[in-house]
Amino acid sequence: MASLGRLFRLALGAWALVLLVALAAPAQAQQPSSVNPTASSVKEQQLLQELNRIQGRVSIPDARSGVLEQPQGRDWRYFRDVTLRWIGGIVILGMLAMLIVFYLARGMVKIEGGRSGRTVVRFNGFERTIHWMTATCFIILAISGLNITFGRPLLLPLIGLEAFSDWSQWAKYAHNYLSFPFTIGVIVIFLMWIGGNIPNKVDVDWIKRGGGLVGDDHPPAYRFNAGQKFMYWVVVLGGGAVAATGYLLMFPFYASGIEGMQIASVIHSVVAVLFVAAMIAHIYIGTIGMEGAFEAMGSGTVDVNWAKEHHSLWLEQQKAREAAADARSAAASPAE
Repeated sequence: MASLGRLFRLALGAWALVLLVALAAPAQAQQPSSVNPTASSVKEQQLLQELNRIQGRVSIPDARSGVLEQPQGRDWRYFRDVTLRWIGGIVILGMLAMLIVFYLARGMVKIEGGRSGRTVVRFNGFERTIHWMTATCFIILAISGLNITFGRPLLLPLIGLEAFSDWSQWAKYAHNYLSFPFTIGVIVIFLMWIGGNIPNKVDVDWIKRGGGLVGDDHPPAYRFNAGQKFMYWVVVLGGGAVAATGYLLMFPFYASGIEGMQIASVIHSVVAVLFVAAMIAHIYIGTIGMEGAFEAMGSGTVDVNWAKEHHSLWLEQQKAREAAADARSAAASPAE
């Protein structure tokens, strides 16, 4: 009987072994002959990019709207709420402080020879119209844009939630719609004055001599001096940058994803605050900073003595053109 029991246990063990082999065979058939241990592994950078990412499924066609939160968004929010406010505050308030100190030390740059009573045309009606259209749009765009960055911490406590909400809504409308005439103005300014704003050797001498703002020296200049040329390129390049990035934000997801829009927002805001600071300096020079400068864009004419001191080479060109025109007119008149 003992031998029969051993035989029965051996038979049962053999049967169990055969059964295990039979069950394991299909599983082994599904395994590849060789396995690449890194083929489907997740890289460290992928894990960092997905850290704290909140994403789900949506039924609308734009699947990108399913991303509720992603790491770059938190970086962008910190930039908007903290870094940008520091940049904007330092640049704009710093420019205002510098101009106040400069005005107290230098005062208004006067016409040394006094007004002559004779004027010369500096800008025609079309040029002044484009300038004031672009300038008006810029001022409204600057105020409404700064409201996005500084409105909540500065303006909201002063006027209250309801008034601030109404103001911000209309500021947004103005910011969006006035961007179009502003962009048109920048393009026209670029085409209209490009010929007179190419840097040359005269500009180097103008900079070396302080541009007439330091001391009583008045270096010669053509229609646009080096300072005005600098402002021209600030308007063209800076205006072009804020316009291009602004349209990316106005029409989201047409040209880029959310990451691209965040980059556009950073460029738009940084260039904008630098643009505002530069325009504050431009407004200062054109108003209280220099006697007779505002008249160039006001009435379109400037006093001859002002032109002689600040744009002598341009004045000589104007006189030469007038003399040539008078000569042609005299030659065309019939002799008596």
